[in-house]
Amino acid sequence: MAGVKLILREDVPGLGNAGELVTAKPGYARNFLLPQGKALVATEGKVNELEHHRRAIEEKVAKELKDLSAAKQGLEKLELSIAAQAGEEGKLFGSVTAMQVAELLAAKGFEIDRRKVDTPAIKELGEHEVSIKLHREVVAKVKLNVTAAE
Repeated sequence: MAGVKLILREDVPGLGNAGELVTAKPGYARNFLLPQGKALVATEGKVNELEHHRRAIEEKVAKELKDLSAAKQGLEKLELSIAAQAGEEGKLFGSVTAMQVAELLAAKGFEIDRRKVDTPAIKELGEHEVSIKLHREVVAKVKLNVTAAE
């Protein structure tokens, strides 16, 4: 089955980056990309318009990267701490999840979507490093100290 030509309006993991002309399967385009506004159907006029606006898109991306780099530096200065129920050998009952890390960041003033917190489930006490993917090129590393709850 033939693919649908699309112009991406934002980065889509596994497909392409904002401003690129890509080919996607019809169902993926119809059911996900188009309704969520992540892409536009690539008509000849829109492709010409994209070429015309490419410089503006590149400037916008460069400004966004600069802002995210500043946010990255602020995040990497943080040291988060969370108390969790643990057994005697330091194993947690359950785990520390990305959602809990996102809540800790929100308490410190950083509104980060939980899907951008890239960490395996933490199941032991101690210090851990959590990756936060702000952009495909900007990843912040935050220290997380897991302590035993009283």
